[in-house]
Amino acid sequence: MIKKTPRKRRRRTKNHYFTKVHEEAIIEYVKTDCNTKKTKLYIEFIQPAFSEMVDKITYTYRFTTLPNIDSLREECKIWLTTILGKYDPNKGSKAFSYFSVITKNWFIHKIKKTNQKRRREVNLDDVAKVLEREYASSSHVYESTREQKEFWSFLLKEIGDWEWEEVENNPNSNEVRVVKAIKELLKEPEEVEILNKKAIYLYLREITGLTTKQIANCLKKFRVRYKAFKSEWNTGQL
Repeated sequence: MIKKTPRKRRRRTKNHYFTKVHEEAIIEYVKTDCNTKKTKLYIEFIQPAFSEMVDKITYTYRFTTLPNIDSLREECKIWLTTILGKYDPNKGSKAFSYFSVITKNWFIHKIKKTNQKRRREVNLDDVAKVLEREYASSSHVYESTREQKEFWSFLLKEIGDWEWEEVENNPNSNEVRVVKAIKELLKEPEEVEILNKKAIYLYLREITGLTTKQIANCLKKFRVRYKAFKSEWNTGQL
């Protein structure tokens, strides 16, 4: 009896709809003053990517529960065209991160308005955390994973700027020790997510040789900077 050779399954390729080509098209769009070129870039590259991104985000974060979600999706896509020129590639943020973050915040704002009608105040940051923790769909992880990677990458760059400033001011300060330890810790961001507050302090104490009180005093300063960074990231200013 002849045995049939089992067929090898083809690997499914991920649908990376927002590629380097689309990133470059957006950069070219904001740099050119030629309306004909802008129109061509938008129709061929930017509009399809925006349309797919909005649809993916609404499903990934379960914004489909909003009333009139189909109308809201189309409204958001139109709105993105009006702010397209505000994107500044010189600030270092990738176009995907920039537009996905502000798209998500646009829908979160709609949630806030819906809840306000029900006489409930909803904190935008809390809503975002709940959505990311509880409702992110496992079937649409590409958007959230890519955005998270770009967030950590940009945060590390930001912390590098903090380190440079501290070294310039006082190279032997406790702040320099702490910021270098934070950089070391964030080289493996996935590990940070499984550490509790006490474990992080123990790690920082081991690396810096400082007391918990000294570390806490330094972290107060960096918390202010991080809060400003996170605010700019969430509003698409980076």
